[in-house]
Amino acid sequence: MKGDYQDLVDEISALLGAPATLENRDFRLIAFGAHDSEDDLAMDPVRTRSILTRQSTAAVRSWFEAFGIARATGPVRIPAAPDAGVFRGRICLPVRYRGIVQGYVWLLDQEPGPGPDALAAAMEVAERIGILLAEEAKAGADLSREFRAVLVAGRGWQQDMAVAALRLALGPGADGLHAVVCVTPWPGEAPASVPGTAAVCTVPWPGAGDDDGRVGGAGGAGAEGGSGAGPGSGSGAASGDRPGRRAGQALAVLVRLRSAEVLVPAEGVATRLLAGGGASAGIAEPRRGLAALADAWSQASAAAQAAAAQPRFGPVARWSMIGPYRMLAALAAAGPAGDPATRVLLEPAHRELARTAELFLDCAGQAGRAAAALGIHRQTLYYRLARVEQLTGLDLDEGEDRLLLHMALKAARLYG
Repeated sequence: MKGDYQDLVDEISALLGAPATLENRDFRLIAFGAHDSEDDLAMDPVRTRSILTRQSTAAVRSWFEAFGIARATGPVRIPAAPDAGVFRGRICLPVRYRGIVQGYVWLLDQEPGPGPDALAAAMEVAERIGILLAEEAKAGADLSREFRAVLVAGRGWQQDMAVAALRLALGPGADGLHAVVCVTPWPGEAPASVPGTAAVCTVPWPGAGDDDGRVGGAGGAGAEGGSGAGPGSGSGAASGDRPGRRAGQALAVLVRLRSAEVLVPAEGVATRLLAGGGASAGIAEPRRGLAALADAWSQASAAAQAAAAQPRFGPVARWSMIGPYRMLAALAAAGPAGDPATRVLLEPAHRELARTAELFLDCAGQAGRAAAALGIHRQTLYYRLARVEQLTGLDLDEGEDRLLLHMALKAARLYG
């Protein structure tokens, strides 16, 4: 179908004598025609970014939509605006199907520009594009529904049936190699399509204290370390503290791979989806077939959580690279309660003590390194650690007590 889009875009370019670009209604690039290399204004910043990143910014989208393109049924001329990065005027051909906008064909305007007959012929081609986009949107909606069903279904026959339905919807590619990507938080609806993916959907992202392990699995709480009760809430440098957050949903993406050793396609998809900022992404280990998609989603969710909790992993983290957070994620998926010995330390009143203890343990118990990283005197560090022992009843000279405390602090950072 992508080849059909390119052929139709080239047909419009030939009809109007100008390079055309096709974007879906979310302003994601689908196809574009060649431009005259001698035309210095043909590749203004807006068009260049659209082609290179395959999407436009929210500001660019709002600017163009202000000209009424979403409501138009015929060509819309948009003037140049150098301050907005639009050095050349545009002609927008709305692509509609049964009255619903499916996308837009963009052309660089010129004097005297195409006449009414040429524009009418181009709109006929745009109608053919609209049919293709509508068919693809319906197929994508079906895939989204089936993909989501696999991720949220409980174990057992419900999931088996959901996998069977997704396998039927994906067709011959169902038994191929895939990677699951999690992006969280994700505002709004899932994109109508994401280039390079097999399926995409939104999935509920449980808040802190929600023990539902069916959705999100290992990533079952939508919070990162540094929340009000977490060890990284202070202003120090323990592990790259970030403000806590909660998100109502995550975006799940199924990406086809050619090789289990090459995750570049999945990383590329995740990076493009994070272009707006403010989110993190995780990538599961590649799987062949669909039977283990729920487990892959748990891995991707946990990796996204780790990327949010630890900047050194992110903003895109692979499950294989998050180290001890893999084990913490597995424990959280089993629904463990907070350890009673460490619970008091994780209260907001003891935020600084928790941060101090975490960094001390991150430094393998080396007091000099920990004090330097915290910017405090070594005696101040010893005083704080003594307070930690008093609050928890743990002995920081004992290896198992250190292990327990370190795990509790990292779990709090990961899940708030």
